[in-house]
Amino acid sequence: MVQVIQAQNVTLAYLKEKFGLQKSVNDDFFTEWFDNLSEITDIEKQYLDRVKTNYLSLVENAPLLEDAVKLVVLSPLLDLAGFYRPPFHIATEETIEISEEIITEDKENAQDKKEIIKGKIDVLVLQHQLWLLVIESKRSTFSLFKAIPQALTYMLANPKPERPVYSLVINGEDFQFIKLYQKDTPFYALSDRFTLYRGDNELYKVLSILKKLGTILI
Repeated sequence: MVQVIQAQNVTLAYLKEKFGLQKSVNDDFFTEWFDNLSEITDIEKQYLDRVKTNYLSLVENAPLLEDAVKLVVLSPLLDLAGFYRPPFHIATEETIEISEEIITEDKENAQDKKEIIKGKIDVLVLQHQLWLLVIESKRSTFSLFKAIPQALTYMLANPKPERPVYSLVINGEDFQFIKLYQKDTPFYALSDRFTLYRGDNELYKVLSILKKLGTILI
């Protein structure tokens, strides 16, 4: 019997139970988001200032839906980070599927039960068909906490588990990076959360981290 679970309905508790996912408590596990970050130029800062102004101006009238978030905020970040140029290429709305075999405890009616998690990735950055960086955009009114299990579900489908995989979860105004490494036991960690509602433009930091991850993935 096969049970299909939509990725947006997956919880951290489910991923822990079914796939052994653990949150790392090692401070050295995810230093990529703050250590030796890539520099950004004054021109890039000016561009990001305009991105922030555009978003805050638009969201005053109504919450931005997912496509608008990608257009106004995410696309400029990907452009400045160099993900629209070789050696990277973009694949969008890729369907992922991971499964877990479950054996029932009823010996008289023993049967294999397979749970399949299905979902779609909003933006997937690939290099030579390898899953390198996943960027998940949500409606601007959604909490990032609700999107993190979904992003981790996609990351668990990484066909190269011996390599770390990274994700950026955004809702337009808030940003958080995730790292997953699953060579033996899958461990993950989260960066600090960045927001457009502070005085300083935290898109500077987001772009610096994206550039840093780009150099790592190459």
